[in-house]
Amino acid sequence: MSKKVLIIDDVEGVRESLKLILSDYYNLIITEDAGQGLNCVENDQDIGLVLLDIKMPGYNGLEVLQKIKNVSPELPVIIVTGYKSVETATEAVRLGASGYIVKPFKAEEILDVVKKKMK
Repeated sequence: MSKKVLIIDDVEGVRESLKLILSDYYNLIITEDAGQGLNCVENDQDIGLVLLDIKMPGYNGLEVLQKIKNVSPELPVIIVTGYKSVETATEAVRLGASGYIVKPFKAEEILDVVKKKMK
């Protein structure tokens, strides 16, 4: 359990769900806004994966994705969103996202994706 999973989501319920699903298997860093999340990416070399919400107050998740990729190009970023949009998914992958999960998600889906993509 050396690498950490960074969760960036403004909705407490989503953060809590992800914490319940992942905390037995991974060290977690949980932030509620993109600024905090970017700060973590810039200052913590042990992050192995980011779960990123696409719609947050004051931030566009795709812009945050680009900033994460500028700081750490190899870091896998999984987009987690309640908005099922082919355009958004395509754009996220084009910008370097490693995957896309639509809320509401299943625990097995989250565990499977994190296990596969963790660097």
